[in-house]
Amino acid sequence: MGVKHGREYTEIVGELADAIGSIGDGYIFFEMETADWEELDEGQHKELMEVLADDVFYALGEDPVIAVGTGTVTYRPKHHCIEVSVDHKESRIIRLI
Repeated sequence: MGVKHGREYTEIVGELADAIGSIGDGYIFFEMETADWEELDEGQHKELMEVLADDVFYALGEDPVIAVGTGTVTYRPKHHCIEVSVDHKESRIIRLI
């Protein structure tokens, strides 16, 4: 099926990486321990979030809801967007068109 998009893929994944990076424990997706995550520098955090965003983007084509740490990433094809629920109070929307 795949995630249909009209915007540049790199823009979408960049925004998705930023949104996923806002999930405080998103690194759990990589089965990392908190101490291991904290040892990494900001550049390494960003790189891992970009890898995660890329993986999640493609996985959303098969499963429209993916847990990332205590957050969720949801593909909403009718609204042409991806919603990242950071916590129970904050959501981020990534437009696909």
